[in-house]
Amino acid sequence: MEEPLTANGLLRRTLRRHRGRLVAGVLLLCAHQGAEVAVPVAIGVIIDRAVATGDATAIALSVLALAGLFTCLSLAWRGGARLTTTAIERETHRIRVEIAQRALDPRGHTGGLRDGELLSVASSDAENTTVIVRACGVTLAATTALVAAAAALLVIDVPLGVGVLIGVPLIVLGLQRLAPLLTRRGEEQQAALADTGALATDLVSGLRVLRGIGAQHTAAQRYAAASERALDATLRTATAKGVHRGLTSTVNGLFLAAVAGFAGWRAVDGALSVGELVAVVGLAQFIAEPVQTFGFCVQMYAIAKASAGRVAALLGTPLRLTPGDRSAPAAADVRVRLDGVSYRTLDAVSLRARAGELLGVVAYDPRDADALRLLLAGRVPRADYAGVVALDDVPTQELNLDESRRVVLAEPHRTRLFEGSLRENLLPGGDGPDGQLAGAIRAAAADDVVDAHPDGLEHRLDEGGTNLSGGQRQRIALARALAADPPVLVLHDPTTAVDPVTEGLIADGIARLRRDRSTIVITSSPMLLDRVDRVVVLDGGRVVAEGTHADLVDGDRRYRELVLR
Repeated sequence: MEEPLTANGLLRRTLRRHRGRLVAGVLLLCAHQGAEVAVPVAIGVIIDRAVATGDATAIALSVLALAGLFTCLSLAWRGGARLTTTAIERETHRIRVEIAQRALDPRGHTGGLRDGELLSVASSDAENTTVIVRACGVTLAATTALVAAAAALLVIDVPLGVGVLIGVPLIVLGLQRLAPLLTRRGEEQQAALADTGALATDLVSGLRVLRGIGAQHTAAQRYAAASERALDATLRTATAKGVHRGLTSTVNGLFLAAVAGFAGWRAVDGALSVGELVAVVGLAQFIAEPVQTFGFCVQMYAIAKASAGRVAALLGTPLRLTPGDRSAPAAADVRVRLDGVSYRTLDAVSLRARAGELLGVVAYDPRDADALRLLLAGRVPRADYAGVVALDDVPTQELNLDESRRVVLAEPHRTRLFEGSLRENLLPGGDGPDGQLAGAIRAAAADDVVDAHPDGLEHRLDEGGTNLSGGQRQRIALARALAADPPVLVLHDPTTAVDPVTEGLIADGIARLRRDRSTIVITSSPMLLDRVDRVVVLDGGRVVAEGTHADLVDGDRRYRELVLR
């Protein structure tokens, strides 16, 4: 059985998936750091063997050798940086694809993250997770630099080398003590930013509604409070990083001063030549870089681990549905059956939608309507409901999920349009007969939406279709559902944003276009109910009445009051 994905597990997987580039990149970065160490050593040798002797040939050869050293240094850094950056970008893309696949998996997931939170995980958290590649590369390169510098110091002067070998590990271990604090601050910051992003997404998508009910000021205050929390978390993280960097620089400076001071004393004492003193001071100055790199790597690891935890939590979220492997009915006309189904507010509901029937469902409680649509959409885990939901006597939980979705399309009340042309929104799959699409547009009374623009079906929509009115968006979404032409179509309040005349046209269009298909319309609209073949009434989670719309209006006062409001 596969172990649950953890933050450390995700970081290890990231390194494993790019070990080829990572190994080559690290070797080049280590070569770069080795060349960096060689620079002060080479300068010291040049001073003692060329400058001090005044040998022009030796000086010329030394300059050429130094130029070659810098060439190797530069090429090694460029190659190592290119390989590690390529690994980072490729892994970031792969993680984003995995997040998108999990978020869009038709089996659903139990994470419960809002759109803005998902966006935050797929963007900043995915990027931060792959920072571990850079952290690993520069850590190994810095280790190489310190080992090489310490070895050079041991060759030049044993006490200096021993001091560096003892002092550097102590400094690194001391700085490592701050890693848990940085990780915790990073987690708090990412969570606060994700919450703020999710709230912003919700507010923007519902801005017209908020203005309509006069709640925009309250919503703005909620966002300001969330933004303030995100700011506080960011400032706490920045403070922790600042303290860490300050301590790193201070400790590094003190260590550098100690090494340089001791080297100067050894030179005065005659234990070091001028060239060796220059080499020691140069190495001591250079040591500051890898020591600071270790401190920086602590920060990078803390950030990567915090974000990896959020990514792993999403990728490891259990799937909601466990589909079967049976094929769905192949016929164009499919029967829908619910027997004794209990789910949420529904209590032992039994109903039938005959093949080719246009069935209306009226629910006094909106929660009953929502529960019924989710059941018909096949989005409820089998363990969460009792009873049987079947298509042509085949229980839906036994069906292959793709097959089930091919047969049943349950359009929610709150639909969403995407940035792109009208045609791309109406035909998400990219193809479909023009005659079928035109018929769906007419049935949804959306032809005026298309004709209102010179580009027709090529008219571009903004994200969410915000350059259309609410009624236009609803009609385009309905046309999209009708154009799909599934054997079973479930519509939930498809005409709440249109005027009565348009609603009548839509009711006629649905009845005409779906006359040989099974269609379930969950609504309380008298226009739609007047066109259906039969109406089933839900009250208190149970089926309490059934018949034609006209018979129910005449014989049921409560029904009449609801639909003729």
